[in-house]
Amino acid sequence: MVSDAVTAQSMGSGDMPVLATPAMMALMENAAMLAVADQLQEGSTTVGGHIESSHLKPSKIGDKVSAVAEVTKVDGRKIEFKVAAYSGDTLLGEGTHLRFIVDRARFLSKI
Repeated sequence: MVSDAVTAQSMGSGDMPVLATPAMMALMENAAMLAVADQLQEGSTTVGGHIESSHLKPSKIGDKVSAVAEVTKVDGRKIEFKVAAYSGDTLLGEGTHLRFIVDRARFLSKI
């Protein structure tokens, strides 16, 4: 649901009470992460490497927004996705997303 917390005004990406582009992109990124999560070895996860998206239509507070992700290519640890966000049947934005498979503990130990 679009709430005050994810508006462009609140997130600092604009000055209107509509779904912020960064919030829409985070939703698409989360859809990609979840799309492959159950296929990973124990102790592994994915991290985002690149995302590119359009934001075609606004969404007002109270609108329900969903995102989908489809794997388009796997090359070793690199996974490419086609991502999209919708409000009902209305396409809000679409793009591509790149994630990398990492060992969770090893990744965190390098921070």
